[in-house]
Amino acid sequence: MVRPPLTPEERLRGEQLGHVLRQARGDRSIVEVAAAAGMSAETLRKIETGRIATPAFFTIAALADVLGISLDQLAVRSTPAPAP
Repeated sequence: MVRPPLTPEERLRGEQLGHVLRQARGDRSIVEVAAAAGMSAETLRKIETGRIATPAFFTIAALADVLGISLDQLAVRSTPAPAP
């Protein structure tokens, strides 16, 4: 199965999600947070850099739990502002 290419909006949302997660991680190591969320450090690195722009819901839910951020906050903070 081939996935359709991401739209520019999806790419931007993925980049913003990664930025929010990186800020929430703070000084904790990527290895520590990834392990606590049940994923590899490389997967978390790809999410934080926007290379995985549309991670699975349960992946984001696990990260939100480990980072102490609600899914509501994460959704609001990672949604791009509407274009003027």
